Amino acid sequence: MKRLFAVLAVAALLTQPAIGAESPLELKWKQLIPPTVAAPKSSAFKPFFAGSKPIVDDGTPAPPPKEEGRWMASPIAKAQGPAPIVPELDGKTVRIDGYVVPLDFDQTRVKQFLLVPFVGACIHVPPPPANQIIYVTLDKGFEVAGTFDPVSVTGKLTAAQTFTGLAETGYSIEATAVDPRKP
Repeated sequence: MKRLFAVLAVAALLTQPAIGAESPLELKWKQLIPPTVAAPKSSAFKPFFAGSKPIVDDGTPAPPPKEEGRWMASPIAKAQGPAPIVPELDGKTVRIDGYVVPLDFDQTRVKQFLLVPFVGACIHVPPPPANQIIYVTLDKGFEVAGTFDPVSVTGKLTAAQTFTGLAETGYSIEATAVDPRKP
């Protein structure tokens, strides 16, 4: 009988999380914006050409191309300066849902990507502010089913701006897991 209790006690200890193990903080995108800053208003997406003006050939030369790698940075974002971040989140283990914009991949295996709050961000629409884009690295990578499939990322968050070559990000995550989510 004593042996049975000893086995059960050891089994109970092995199934408990390690001392000091931190369960991830479940983050929502609005928590990445400091409370003193107004959150962006959510609005219905406009059609791709909504508000665009027809091109008129008036004989003037075309504007010069934008600096390499910064073609997505809008003049409005530059005028506003860097998007504020929440420094208290730095170093926390977090879990957050979003969509993948691959940066470094081999066929369907992605090792670096941008995690964004909505489908298509950073592709055909102006990118969200830097505090709404997370640069994610995953040593072993993960198999992506599709770029518009939602995922959940778990890992250590760094609250610091990074330029990825595609967009400015306000946060980075060293991912320990990237799990598919149901749409």
